Amino acid sequence: MSDLMNKMVQERKAGRTAGVPSYCTANDIVIEALIRQAKELDVDILIEATANQVNQFGGYTGMQPKDFRDFIYEIADRAGYPHDRIVLGGDHLGPLTWVNEPEESAMEKAVTLVKLFVEAGFKKIHLDTSMRVADDPTDAPLTDETVARRGARLYQACEDSYQELLKKNPEEKRPVFIIGSEVPIPGGAQQEEDSISVTKPEAVEKTLAEYKKQFAGLSDPDAFKNVIAIVVQPGVEFGDDEVFPYNRANAGKLCEKIRSFDGIYMEGHSTDYQPPQCLKEMVEDGVAILKVGPALTFALRDGLFALSEIESRLVPEGEQVKFPELMEKLMLDDPSKWAKYYRGSEQEIALKRKYSLSDRCRYYFASPEIRDAIDRLIRNVDQCQIPTGLLMQYMPLQYKKVRDGKLQKEARALLMDFVMDAADDYNFAVGYI
Repeated sequence: MSDLMNKMVQERKAGRTAGVPSYCTANDIVIEALIRQAKELDVDILIEATANQVNQFGGYTGMQPKDFRDFIYEIADRAGYPHDRIVLGGDHLGPLTWVNEPEESAMEKAVTLVKLFVEAGFKKIHLDTSMRVADDPTDAPLTDETVARRGARLYQACEDSYQELLKKNPEEKRPVFIIGSEVPIPGGAQQEEDSISVTKPEAVEKTLAEYKKQFAGLSDPDAFKNVIAIVVQPGVEFGDDEVFPYNRANAGKLCEKIRSFDGIYMEGHSTDYQPPQCLKEMVEDGVAILKVGPALTFALRDGLFALSEIESRLVPEGEQVKFPELMEKLMLDDPSKWAKYYRGSEQEIALKRKYSLSDRCRYYFASPEIRDAIDRLIRNVDQCQIPTGLLMQYMPLQYKKVRDGKLQKEARALLMDFVMDAADDYNFAVGYI
């Protein structure tokens, strides 16, 4: 089992800059691309699943934690990448999926959720109890005490599951934990904003103090030492058509406050689409975990649209998949995954369905229709010889790699390179390249 997270902590404790990209996705093509890239770079990899993707009821992927683990390992086997170089993470683990239920039933389900993640071998656990449940007051924010009390309950459930694992394997490594209530919802902002407020230093201090207090009452009085990071808002976010880049001056007081807590670092969510230099500065300033998700599937969609343009020039009309049109039909037939998130005129919403940075179309990629369409699109293009000029037109970055002998001119390899190109910003930020 990879010791990626603890190595990062030890590097930072020694005064060296270190960070870890956190890839939060359940798409098989994206995951294969990331694993193949990690193999090429000879680095370990952190792959995470959110509570709405994967849970005891299947989530929107239809997978429980053990299923997701096996899914990742099967892809790794195809790529010839060792399982012990993979760290699996659980993101937003808490009552997120059951906020319409009262606290006791929502938290009972959350307890089951975190136990299943730990039992399946996930070693990075984000305890997220920042959301209101049905019987919480709606006229005031949740108190730090409530958030931390619920978080401590989930930590104890994780510890109980870990102790069971130890009985089977005395060498089993303990998970590390992420806490924090200042958490962007999975997938980025739902509404347009003029600016992003950075977490106040005093809010971090209060949150950590309350968590330490609540953890002190657990079966292990030293439990808090297993918390390595807190989720904060360092001033980065994205919406449908905008990206808020990191400004280290605005985050200066927050970063200074975090440095006063030994062994606690920052986890940044919604770092998608950030300029690579901004990502690098975030790592230097203490945002040691860079979480990215929609930008990866957006890159895949970009590649699929480009491949579809190539198909339209090479394949007879009646044999074309016409991937963008098929995706649009599926999204219109079932608007539940995007309708409440996209606002504007009919034309603006139509553009957002295809090109929004929040990438709600990714929720349709697991459908049998889309999976079959991608397979047919890949076959269609591979049956043709892509002319150099056509590759230059629609895949200019990939063309250069093909020209230089660094990339095969095969449809699946071309698609995966779109994802690898997006991930390279994170590899640069943490010093892998």
